[in-house]
Amino acid sequence: MHSTPSASTPSADIDPQQGTRRKIRFTSGNAECAGWYYPTANGACVVMAGGFAVTKEPATDLFAARLHAAGFGVLAFDYRRLGESGGRPRQIVRVGEQLADWQAAVEHAATLAGVDSARISVWGFSASGGHIFRVAARNPHLAAAIAQTPNAGGPAASLSVMRFQKPWAALRLTARGILDGLGGMFGRAPLLVPLGGEPGTVAVLTTPDVADAQQALDPEGRHTDWLQQVAARSVLRLSVYQPGRAAARIRCPLLVLVCDQDKSAYPPAALAAAAKAPRAEVVRLPGGHYAPFLASHEQAVAAQIDFLSRHLGGTVTTNRAE
Repeated sequence: MHSTPSASTPSADIDPQQGTRRKIRFTSGNAECAGWYYPTANGACVVMAGGFAVTKEPATDLFAARLHAAGFGVLAFDYRRLGESGGRPRQIVRVGEQLADWQAAVEHAATLAGVDSARISVWGFSASGGHIFRVAARNPHLAAAIAQTPNAGGPAASLSVMRFQKPWAALRLTARGILDGLGGMFGRAPLLVPLGGEPGTVAVLTTPDVADAQQALDPEGRHTDWLQQVAARSVLRLSVYQPGRAAARIRCPLLVLVCDQDKSAYPPAALAAAAKAPRAEVVRLPGGHYAPFLASHEQAVAAQIDFLSRHLGGTVTTNRAE
């Protein structure tokens, strides 16, 4: 698979609000993925993506800025069909496509100016944190991997999430997913459902963590292009996805951040997956699913920078948020 850089001019692609980061594009399958590249100062690069249908800006800006200030390059990208990436129909999440997008992103990172291909790491949270187990297992050449509050999957994890949904609403969500899937076979537009909602509503998540999502991901309401909805058919596949099973095949150092009060990504499943990975390190933090973006942010950043500095090497600057 060959990656291709953006054809637009560098000056038009630089984000004035984030210093030197610039827009990039790379090919994945029959689609083109959009990303931000923060240039590396130490040769290392961290490839990042957001959670379930969460685009790169709300998902990664907070952590990418801190990692970049510490000297690491960052490639943060949107999956196909989401955000600034190509692919139609829109707002459809397919596990196989997202894993292919990860592969293309890792390969593209190795082609970026200043990046040492032997010092590439991957970072994901929530659903993408689950993907990290699969991505790291498939790429033994990675220098390191970080799974933040990962959804490792499994029956117990699914039951834990469903405890916070009303039975009738759960049935309606499933029915809408089936109808959406059937409609897709006939070329109909996706039936969208909200990413989060109150128990009793038809939404992907109705856990107590949903109340923290806006404050964690978009507290100032800047990311107006982020459509906080997803095709209902996407939920059906996610409910049976078990990426934690790949943990035993991971050969690179793996950092798993688990929040003890997480109601959206079942902590015991993440801990069990970490226990299977030969070179895993676990950091447990207080709080719910979004605590690493909120009250536990400094602890999460410190753990990640320490981990990356030990396994990716290079000159690293310790930094704190202003």
